[in-house]
Amino acid sequence: VLGSLCRLSNEQLMEIAYGIEASKHSFLWVVHGKEGEEDDNWLPRGFEERTKDENRGLLIKGWVPQALILDHPSIGGFLTHCGWNATVEAISSGVPMITMPGFGDQYYNEKLVTEVHCIGVEVGAAEWSMSPYDAKKTVVSRERIEKGVKSLMDSDGEGGEIRKRAREMKEKAWKAVQEGGSSQNCLTKLVDYLQSVVEQN
Repeated sequence: VLGSLCRLSNEQLMEIAYGIEASKHSFLWVVHGKEGEEDDNWLPRGFEERTKDENRGLLIKGWVPQALILDHPSIGGFLTHCGWNATVEAISSGVPMITMPGFGDQYYNEKLVTEVHCIGVEVGAAEWSMSPYDAKKTVVSRERIEKGVKSLMDSDGEGGEIRKRAREMKEKAWKAVQEGGSSQNCLTKLVDYLQSVVEQN
């Protein structure tokens, strides 16, 4: 799922399709904005049929409950645009990420995931953009996408370590929102402060 705001060009969607198919890993691919379209010229010829016949892929055109899907135990990785909600949902589910930012703060979120916490593999962006609607952006190549998927799904090498850190990060995230956790404490302090301001006025 690459976000509801970020609209990818047909050329970029084609590269994603080639990349995930070439990786030889199973996938669930959710594409926004293609609901009801008869023409699938944004997909390689026979893509859906091949991946379906091989029991290797499922393509959904439309909306899905992303958090529920990420929580499913069969999900081994998440190709994401690094929007903040998607990033938090992946962390909360303990799912490592393959990062492909599209615009704005997503580039910094990618660095947080891949360089600070080391819970993802960077596919990166072909170029920076501040607009989610920039259809003229240079596309990320199928080779980079394939390499990112294979790297994350490699259970023996880097992928195994990344998945381990992602599970550890999930535990930390859930502890933070429990009673006495850092997130819960900060929220309580904010509510107490706002109540005191209201009472003074």
